Amino acid sequence: MNRKIIAAALAATLGLSSLTALAANVPAGVKLADKQELVRHNGTEPDSLDPSLYETKPANYIDSDLFEGLTRNGADGSIQPGVAESWKQTDPRTWVFKLRKDAKFSDGSPITANDFVYSWQRTVDPKTGSKYTILHEFILNAKDIVNGKKQPKDLGVKAVDKYTLEVKTTDVVPFFPGLAAMGNMAPLKKDAIDKNGKEWVKPGKMISNGAYMLSEWVPNNRVVLVKNPNYWNAKSVVITKVTYNPTESDDTALKMYKSGEVDWTDEIPTGIYASLKSQFGAELRNTPWLGVYYFNLNNKLPEFQDKRVRQALSMVIDRDILTQKVTGNGETPAYSLFVKGTIAGTPTTYAWTKEPMAQRVAEAKKLLSDAGYGPGKKPLNLKITYNTNEMHKKISLFLASEWKTKLGLATSMENQEFKVFVKTRHDGAYQLARNAWIADYNDATTFLDLVRCGSAQNDTFYCSKDVDAAIAEGNQQTDPAKRTAAYSKAMQTAMDDYAVIPMFQYSKARLVKSYVGGYTNTNYLDDYLSQDFYIIKH
Repeated sequence: MNRKIIAAALAATLGLSSLTALAANVPAGVKLADKQELVRHNGTEPDSLDPSLYETKPANYIDSDLFEGLTRNGADGSIQPGVAESWKQTDPRTWVFKLRKDAKFSDGSPITANDFVYSWQRTVDPKTGSKYTILHEFILNAKDIVNGKKQPKDLGVKAVDKYTLEVKTTDVVPFFPGLAAMGNMAPLKKDAIDKNGKEWVKPGKMISNGAYMLSEWVPNNRVVLVKNPNYWNAKSVVITKVTYNPTESDDTALKMYKSGEVDWTDEIPTGIYASLKSQFGAELRNTPWLGVYYFNLNNKLPEFQDKRVRQALSMVIDRDILTQKVTGNGETPAYSLFVKGTIAGTPTTYAWTKEPMAQRVAEAKKLLSDAGYGPGKKPLNLKITYNTNEMHKKISLFLASEWKTKLGLATSMENQEFKVFVKTRHDGAYQLARNAWIADYNDATTFLDLVRCGSAQNDTFYCSKDVDAAIAEGNQQTDPAKRTAAYSKAMQTAMDDYAVIPMFQYSKARLVKSYVGGYTNTNYLDDYLSQDFYIIKH
């Protein structure tokens, strides 16, 4: 696993000497179905389809079909050419991308370097209101622009000529081609946005540049895409229609899969992995995933400003039982926001993980008592907020039981619709909240943003000067070993502070019909583009 991930990252860093542009790779002898249509269960309604505004994985799945950046993620997890046909790092903080001259928007107009400049400047402009500027913040001056200290025109990106884009980074960013594969790094057509305003993302008005175009969007029902005839690699795109189903219930999605209403599920219900494996065999796909499930502790609240309280809550959770008996889909316990396979980041752990649970519970009770909570002292009542989903509910119930039976803490629960829940977290209107982070690119920095002071994704409101200093040190390193050491120190510090409660590393288990060709088990970022698939005659 690690060797494949590292190889992909090195290929992205060194350029395109060994990469070729691929889409659906149909093996010889395979007979294709007459109707090339794919229905993907997507887990929830997208928060937005505007590349500058979306911030969730369900929206990224769709936008990665609608929009294409300088690069794209291949089905096997490797970085493939997108609008850029080649790239090189001319110095530690400068990347130069050469754009292909046959790349067009869906309306047939050519894509130029200025379309990337406009898109990226739009995203970092505070007037746009983007909550997801993480990828762009690696570009020179981006953070100052986001914070209103500089103007969008000061962003470190320029069109050298019509088909050459130069990017200046603030720090050493060897993984930048991987960042460029994200949907919100795609070029945007300024005329269409100026003409239609917020309505530009609606069917009939959206002008995109990916393998597909937006045909229909019925909120909470379906998002339908059709093949884009003006896509530069359209001849290799086999699937002609993609429907995204936003059903939030994994149980309902499973029923739809069984009835043939969807061709694959986003996830599977918890606790029935073995049963599904027996029933569906090879249709049950399980891929290691660069993602971590964790719980926010609202560090702005008085009870969580005391590290002893945060530590006590974390150390009594039996993550082995959680992953084996509650989730049961191949997940592994996690004690760090870094997960196995993270480039430039070593997962941390705690000495108490080797202690018997009874000893851990005794230590946790003492920590709470020393912090002023417990019998004869202040009560500590807890409330977990989560978005509507059976797995999140089961995990929250498990936590409530752990804290009640081991620490005597009363814990209530509240579930919210996903969009409301995301806003609740951002606003800090919670006490404890479930959270998860799936890597957009494979590098330690994607996880460090979760604990960096002032980061838009740090909605646990934790801040440490020591953590930020170690991150800053790593950002300046050109030596991989020193870079890894600095980032690992930063995460170790945050975990020693119990900034959050890591629970487990994801393993992406889903059901995929046997007639869906092109699926691989090496896409550790779970970025599967519909253009890489095909429907086999069945």
